[in-house]
Amino acid sequence: MKKFFALLLSALMLLTLLASCAGEDMVVVGYTVYKPMNYTDESGKLIGFDTELAEAVFEKLGYTVTFKEINWDNKYMELNGGTVDCLWNGFTANTADEDGVARSEKVDFSYNYMLNKQVVVTTEALAATATQMDSLSGKVGSAETGSAGYTYLDNLTGCIKKDATSQLEALQSLALGTVDFVVLDEQLAKAYVGEGDYAGLTIVEALSSAPEYYAIGFRKGSDLTAKVNGALEELAADGTIAELAEKYGVATTVITDFSDQK
Repeated sequence: MKKFFALLLSALMLLTLLASCAGEDMVVVGYTVYKPMNYTDESGKLIGFDTELAEAVFEKLGYTVTFKEINWDNKYMELNGGTVDCLWNGFTANTADEDGVARSEKVDFSYNYMLNKQVVVTTEALAATATQMDSLSGKVGSAETGSAGYTYLDNLTGCIKKDATSQLEALQSLALGTVDFVVLDEQLAKAYVGEGDYAGLTIVEALSSAPEYYAIGFRKGSDLTAKVNGALEELAADGTIAELAEKYGVATTVITDFSDQK
């Protein structure tokens, strides 16, 4: 009987060890639905520039990757709580949050891999009069809480802020007429504005933010940061990043030369 229990204990220890090793080869990416970065096709499959780039990076590194949709306002809690291993979803690196703390103080960032900016989207009628940062005073503006766009609302003097749980929710509110304007990432705005339900909306170029950069966010001290940077360099060199950028319409803003970021 003792021999049986000893064998059973050994088997359990082996299973635990194997499970631990398997876990080390898995990585969870936190994202929100955001075309053209992470979104589903007609069959329900998750696609997008960030989605496919993440898959290519972690395949090269030997990891099995899964994706978890999160509330962007809870991104740091998800990351530091270990429910996701990185934030890969058009994550603006060169900005501070609403608390005034730079994002780089909260996470370790990969190389910048794409240019972006915050843009104001509104109706064509209102856009005609929106020429200065105080042009929208008294107007209701919405943006995704926890996003760079939400912070940028503070630059639009006198506007009334309305929270949204996602950029798409904010855009839908504008289409329904429950807000006067929204602030979105340019990448998302270019994918939706002027199409379908958003045909009557336009981007107000005069009110755009300064250039921003997308990077991947990791927990402080994570060894994934350096590994992913190495994989990005290889995928840039073999043309994979440029190919994906062309596929998803972001070829003019993608970054494939990381030499000045080392």
